Amino acid sequence: MYLVDSHCHLDQLDLTAHADSLDHAIKQAHTMGVGHMLCVCITLQDFPAVLRIAETYAEVSASVGLHPNEIVAEEPTVEQLYHLTQHEKIVAIGETGLDYYRSQGDLEWQRERFRRHIRAAKKAHKPLIVHSRQAKADTLRILQEEDAASVGGVLHCFTEDQEMADAAMALGFYISFSGIVTFPNAKTLQAVAQYVPLERMLVETDSPYLAPLPHRGKPNEPAYVRYVADYLAQLRGITTVELATQTSANFFNCFTGAKK
Repeated sequence: MYLVDSHCHLDQLDLTAHADSLDHAIKQAHTMGVGHMLCVCITLQDFPAVLRIAETYAEVSASVGLHPNEIVAEEPTVEQLYHLTQHEKIVAIGETGLDYYRSQGDLEWQRERFRRHIRAAKKAHKPLIVHSRQAKADTLRILQEEDAASVGGVLHCFTEDQEMADAAMALGFYISFSGIVTFPNAKTLQAVAQYVPLERMLVETDSPYLAPLPHRGKPNEPAYVRYVADYLAQLRGITTVELATQTSANFFNCFTGAKK
């Protein structure tokens, strides 16, 4: 079996449990069938560490971006973001997007940041990793206005409804499911997971956050994407091997710069 964790934050893992904790986490992932991981950047301050991990491990790709909730003294320009994509291990722009849950007030700065990331992605010809929380209408509107369909990408850690999934897929985006889909109260999301075509689906951990059952409430790690895959396969009435095979193919179709 070959799985891909399409969204994790390896630079954010707890490094105190083992002296070689990052090596340990990646070896654990291998034992669960995880053959590739995308380490996603959330601040430009963290970017050197993210890139260093991707350079160290052949099975890790990386992205560059500034999370919508991060407050910075100076916003990155399109040119700065584009420049950082030129390393061979950088396969995407993000994570970017909109989050109206954790940020309040006039959020035009967040929308403008999102637009700059889309423009950088188009300039670099790389897909987008999109975060959207309580911002469905504006996320879709900006993706449409900025012609994000020309590069595509993924709506990561998807928690919205079928309508948003349809609109995103119409723009050429994949829908990625995290450990949240395994939570007993995630009925609406589970219905979406049954509905989304398998060829448009990705799986992720978003580790070290949002550990799936049976590890909910504990630190997450890439190995646990196996539990997400097992759950989704059972939900859809297929084998985990079938789900792993298709979602892994989807990942490499989306992130064409990633090397298997």
